Amino acid sequence: MQVSVESISNLERRLTVEVPQDQVDEAVQKRLKDLARTVKLKGFRPGKVPLKVVASRYGSQVRREVVSDLMQRTFYEAVSQERLRPAGTPRFEPGETEAGLRYTATFEIYPEIEPADLSGRQLELPVAEITEADVDETIETIRRQNATWEAVERPAAEGDRVVVDYKGTIDGEPFTGGEGADVAIELGRGRMLPDFEQGLVGAAPGETRTVEVTFPDDYRAREVAGKIARFTVTVKRVEAARLPEVDADFARRLGVADGDVERMRQEVRQSMQRELDEALEAQAKEAVMDLLLEAHRFEVPAALVEEESANLARQMAQNLQRQGVRENLDALQPALFRDQAERRVRLGLVLAEIVKRQGLAADPARVRAAVERIAAAYEQPEQVVQWYYGERGRLAEIESMELERQVVDWVKEQVQVTEIKRTFREVMNARR
Repeated sequence: MQVSVESISNLERRLTVEVPQDQVDEAVQKRLKDLARTVKLKGFRPGKVPLKVVASRYGSQVRREVVSDLMQRTFYEAVSQERLRPAGTPRFEPGETEAGLRYTATFEIYPEIEPADLSGRQLELPVAEITEADVDETIETIRRQNATWEAVERPAAEGDRVVVDYKGTIDGEPFTGGEGADVAIELGRGRMLPDFEQGLVGAAPGETRTVEVTFPDDYRAREVAGKIARFTVTVKRVEAARLPEVDADFARRLGVADGDVERMRQEVRQSMQRELDEALEAQAKEAVMDLLLEAHRFEVPAALVEEESANLARQMAQNLQRQGVRENLDALQPALFRDQAERRVRLGLVLAEIVKRQGLAADPARVRAAVERIAAAYEQPEQVVQWYYGERGRLAEIESMELERQVVDWVKEQVQVTEIKRTFREVMNARR
């Protein structure tokens, strides 16, 4: 087998491979003999079909299969011989000469990455502590979530719920999604556009108002983005929230069997601490990844970016289908996800190189701790731990996450870290 390599660009290579004719013929003959043992042809007993008859009937097909198999096998032998690391699927161009099989394979290779010197780089990371006021605010949020609503005969105010019918027009014409009946809206919650909610403050039961709304330029429904709509809104009811008292019944509703309010506060605080830890870790990881992207500038294989773009588009379509969305999924073209895909591919290559250079491996003790942290949020954590350890694929996902954590820790040791104090609410809002 003769091999030659041509550099087309920084990452693209064209490999030319020549396989001697006798090797091709030998492979063809072997496959024909194997086929003769099993092929069934009218007039011949199974296994007794003459080789010439098999060759006459199946020779062309067998040769095509042999050529395809030889290209696949010898390609990987050739790239191993030339110490090349193909990225993506090669593009084959087969051809045969009197001397044998001669084909070319065009493909990209993985870039050579030299981890950057991170010393001297700055990394700002948020830190926060949970205060009693934070716990009070969270309990107040839980109270609002468990509120009951009572109809009132007065104008609506912030915090009230209004039940309305509405019809909207743009330039005098109705539009898709511009009509609703018996729609409940909590004023001040931001579930509707601000112009719409503010237009209903002060409205009394039975009142009909005209509310003008400007849709944002980036509104999800493209046909109305940036346009001004006029809504005719009839307020059918105004309802005030009645919040539950923070007492034993409330504590039991939150899962504290004996109704101890102080124990309820402790459990709420523990839950908040888990959320805070997760948010701080996520923000630290994002900051580290941004730093690594800034520090490593190199060309990434287009084939890997295209593959990742297709994966992201497919995942988004699947997520939308699970949510009941069936329309306009064809609009989710891979090109929409190219920037995100390139970021993921670039980071993946950098992280893999750091892991290799630093000899990092998922620490079993840290993996176990990570699984137990996840399990702590469930009613029966022992079963969750067993579930993860019951299948290798599930644990591999946690190991990958833990390896990323070790890379983040390693980067933090290389750079100058400045801690930025934040409140619990600031950290949690930044997460959204």
